[in-house]
Amino acid sequence: MNKKVEDTYDAIVVGSGISGGWAAMELCKKGLKTLLLDRGRDVKHIVDYPTAFLNPWDFKNGFNNTNQDKIDNPIQSHNYSPADKHFYVSDKEHPYIQEKPFNWLRGYQIGGRSLVWGRQCYRLSNLDFEANLKDGVAVDWPVRYEDIAPWYDYVESFVGISGQAENLPHLPDGKFLEPMELNCIEKHLANSIKKNNEKRVLTIARVANLTRGWDNRGPCMNRNLCTRGCPYGGYFSSNSSTIPAAISTNNLTIRPFSIVAEIIYTDQTKKATGVRVIDAISKEEFIFKSKIIFVNASTIATTAILLNSKSKRFPNGLGNDSGELGHNLMDHHSSTGAMGIHNGFNNMYYKGRRPCGFLIPRFVDENNPNYLRGYNIQGRGERQNWEDRALNMKGFGLNFKNEISTPGPWSVWMAGGESVYLITTTKFHYQKKKMINGVYPL
Repeated sequence: MNKKVEDTYDAIVVGSGISGGWAAMELCKKGLKTLLLDRGRDVKHIVDYPTAFLNPWDFKNGFNNTNQDKIDNPIQSHNYSPADKHFYVSDKEHPYIQEKPFNWLRGYQIGGRSLVWGRQCYRLSNLDFEANLKDGVAVDWPVRYEDIAPWYDYVESFVGISGQAENLPHLPDGKFLEPMELNCIEKHLANSIKKNNEKRVLTIARVANLTRGWDNRGPCMNRNLCTRGCPYGGYFSSNSSTIPAAISTNNLTIRPFSIVAEIIYTDQTKKATGVRVIDAISKEEFIFKSKIIFVNASTIATTAILLNSKSKRFPNGLGNDSGELGHNLMDHHSSTGAMGIHNGFNNMYYKGRRPCGFLIPRFVDENNPNYLRGYNIQGRGERQNWEDRALNMKGFGLNFKNEISTPGPWSVWMAGGESVYLITTTKFHYQKKKMINGVYPL
């Protein structure tokens, strides 16, 4: 058996993504010597974003994954491109059994998926907190919006959320930085859907992208290359924000390549007293002890750790008296929607690559009496450019060049029910002209 080395901390945090990084920061600020564990490699802010400044032509195959990529990584390659592949695991090295198709997207590194998340940030309202009670299903929430609102304020004031206040009871406003701006086709759509009902709202997305400098981070440079890691700190991640804040206290110890095998529960004290860790490189076992343990290893990995943490008191996994641990996982669909073309605004364009789209906060099927609750609709409006058009366009020479370099018609794409919205496009057009109604004329 490999040697076990014991060490003691005031607190242990398992997982360094958005919630793990935040837990580590709060514990360190309170003066607790904290151990932050992650099963993946170390990723240091700025220096470990290798593709952050690469141009499209710097990638051998553009942004297309090779056939070998798709063979080696049939799940992860659905979500990555050569620009951010380094933030995803290898399906060959980390396979899993699927009884039914399920795309489990994973990134093993300090910062976790805070480096590649969609950055959409919306508050739950009492419409959400009271829904179970009113619908007569499941278990009523033990809190209401009024209980959570001060904590929303606290978090948003640190993170930096850009957004537009709309005074909607079902989408509470927050502590917003200046919003990003809808372009002309999106404003046209917003006005159109209000014609028959003033209550219909289309607003700019509320995102953790900074529209001005904030807490020594940002602002967002409107590059829309967020999934590569942002050297400007233009969006919120553990690496750019909470982990540096924790490090500055001198109370944080970071240990990458540390796979938590189980949480140790002591029957005598009836408490969790530490974690057993396997070093991913040396395969050596370590025992780290602490009175406080935060498990922030994402939904599936956290559940796996709890199920593996067996004792006389918890023979089926820590906290699993109900037997429900590992059941009732709910996923969300993505990118199921529709698009349309608009032939107007041919003299208008926009600057940069805005890293978010728009939001229609709540759609309800009022014609279906059995339909409960609702869903949001997210999307974006843009002009088609040469990437969208040139592959199917015939011709050559100067006329062909002029044709494909002229922006195509405006289009709007929308999808219903997305809870995470991620844009990885690399389109960029820049016009040094005066902005009119949120866009630049050609």
